[in-house]
Amino acid sequence: MTFRIRNLALLSACLLPLGCGPSEKPKAPPARANPFEHASTLPFQAPDFRKIRDSDYQPAIEEGMRRQMAEVEAIAGQGAAPTFDNTIAALEKSGRMLDRVLETFFAVVQANTNPTLDKVQTAEAPRLAAHQDAIFLNPKLFARVKTLYEKRDGLNLDPEAAQVLKLYYQQFIHSGANLPAAGQARLKEINRQDASLQAEFQQRLVAGTKAGALVVDDKAGLAGLSDTQVATAAHAAEERGLKGKYLIALQNTTQQPLLTDLADRDIRQQLFDRSWRRTERGDRNDTRDIIQTLAVIRAEKAKLLGYPSYAAYALYDQMAQTPQAVQKFIGALVAPTRVGLAALCREGAQTAL
Repeated sequence: MTFRIRNLALLSACLLPLGCGPSEKPKAPPARANPFEHASTLPFQAPDFRKIRDSDYQPAIEEGMRRQMAEVEAIAGQGAAPTFDNTIAALEKSGRMLDRVLETFFAVVQANTNPTLDKVQTAEAPRLAAHQDAIFLNPKLFARVKTLYEKRDGLNLDPEAAQVLKLYYQQFIHSGANLPAAGQARLKEINRQDASLQAEFQQRLVAGTKAGALVVDDKAGLAGLSDTQVATAAHAAEERGLKGKYLIALQNTTQQPLLTDLADRDIRQQLFDRSWRRTERGDRNDTRDIIQTLAVIRAEKAKLLGYPSYAAYALYDQMAQTPQAVQKFIGALVAPTRVGLAALCREGAQTAL
């Protein structure tokens, strides 16, 4: 793929002897090419980050949604009777460019976000939710999918195609396609709010994890750590302008690996507390208000779609299928886990002796 590079010299072209005349307007710099226009040529179509800038994501997301919506509207509005190929297969092929940019964008946001990407996520999350609703709440499109599903036994589909048709039909139903107009309007609002809150939750979690890092003033507080671990903590502190101190960054779980090695009980307590309460400190990274609101609107969404709880709504296409099955599965693990832990404890005691 080739890219058009911005020619910043055009901004001052009128100052050059052979540049613009008094009555001419300077030409705008050429637009930057979309790095997601085509699939990557790297192994496994891995994103080529040499060609991707933070400023590329938002226009690519917007363009991806525009293209997919045009594809969907063409599928829904065609005059030909619905077939598996012109409806289901066509839906499967739609939105490929949007898939490429979103897969890359969300992977980067979760691994190494920054203020620019956070702004893109905040702006695009509700738009993406509306985009999904525009597809799955499209009455003409659903009518075609429903027609195929009701005639599935006579379509002579192979097992894979039959399963794809079934999944699409279920997804339309699960997304509210059978709801009355008022119900769909409320569902759209819930989905918009849910998407915005999820984006904000993720951003607060990342910020809270960074802010929750434990700073240790005295090297003696790191007793039990290896020289490499101490050096890593010193380097992490220096990167944040805390020269002469030591910083233990929080991992993405409540359990921190260094708790096993740290000898100082007070330091272990501080690290555990900072990890456990990273987003429950009453600051701008606190997520409890978001969680409470999400619980309320998701319960409403589940009820709107005929489910007793959001857990039941979310599990409809999972292996367990119901919250009761999940609880039964977890309960069945208790006894074997106890036996396994007891065996490990005995092995550890014998090794110590």
